Amino acid sequence: MTLNLFSPEPQANLLPFDGQVQDLGLILTAKQSAKYLDYFLAHLAWQPDEVVLYGKRYVTERKVVWYGDAEYEYHYSGSAKQARLWNPALFRLKQHIEQLVGHPFNSCLANLYENGSQAVGWHSDDEPSLRSPQQENVVIASLSFGATRKFCFKHKFKQEKVGLMLHSGQLIVMRGQTQRYWKHALMKSSKITEPRLNLTFRYFYPMLQR
Repeated sequence: MTLNLFSPEPQANLLPFDGQVQDLGLILTAKQSAKYLDYFLAHLAWQPDEVVLYGKRYVTERKVVWYGDAEYEYHYSGSAKQARLWNPALFRLKQHIEQLVGHPFNSCLANLYENGSQAVGWHSDDEPSLRSPQQENVVIASLSFGATRKFCFKHKFKQEKVGLMLHSGQLIVMRGQTQRYWKHALMKSSKITEPRLNLTFRYFYPMLQR
């Protein structure tokens, strides 16, 4: 079964079970979103992402950069990323997101997709360094800028899928057991020629890095 949700209006939970994905809707005006997009495109330290699949290292078209409270080293997809200290505008936006979400964040992985041919495949953000020592839950706040893109969730053990269109200025929050039971992906579209920028705010536990 596939559910398709196209409205940017707030919703308490997009998932039918085994997790929680809150859609807070549009938290910025169109003018604010456009200004942030232009600023982050020009001022964040973008670099090509690297992943390791079956022992081979690949450089992706997608660009990324990681910011945080300290120069953490973050391991995912077989590669390591070194955090940069906060960009001031990004830090202020983080504080705003924390107030909206009610959860602290100490890092942000930013992703840049220059057009619809660039995407990210099915995966879960389930690294041990993202889970609190007291509980298994992972909280990730994801804020979109630029082109509207389709974002999907797929249950790991059942046939359930959920899809929604993410608009510029829209914030979703993945909570609870979402990373344990669901994978997510940004879908490709040959019709999209504009960039999409995504900020994923996380709480990173460096002592749990493996």
